Amino acid sequence: MIAVVRVRGSVGVRTDIEDTLEMLGLNTINSCVLVPEGDTHKGMIEKVKDFVTYGKIKSETLLMLIKKRGRLIGDKKLVEENVKETGFDSIEKMAKSIFEEKVKIKGIPKFKRVFRLTPPSKGFKSIKEHYPKGDLGNRGEKINELLERMV
Repeated sequence: MIAVVRVRGSVGVRTDIEDTLEMLGLNTINSCVLVPEGDTHKGMIEKVKDFVTYGKIKSETLLMLIKKRGRLIGDKKLVEENVKETGFDSIEKMAKSIFEEKVKIKGIPKFKRVFRLTPPSKGFKSIKEHYPKGDLGNRGEKINELLERMV
């Protein structure tokens, strides 16, 4: 499972890149989506690598992301009381199913697939340079540290 976070805005962006960002669901800065590790999604991420940062997410980080930033339609916070609306018994089971790719996020009823995050504490290094000098592109396992700072 790959976490993709939009870092840069859309002023002066080519329309094909803007369309790809929209297909991924990354319409605003500091929004995050989870995508499977397929060739289709890798190609889309490669196309928008100058506007996003991405990497392989850990199961603990995914659970934290869903617990703190998971939302249902109507902007209702995802808590244990209303997790039954999604068809799961608990948030932990939902996170495990998503992480193991047994279920697609799009296939979960009433669950929003985009996580709205805050800017990272201590800020970004540079949104114009690629990782490790800046914050764009593939950061591998280090995406988990960034997500913890943004939740």
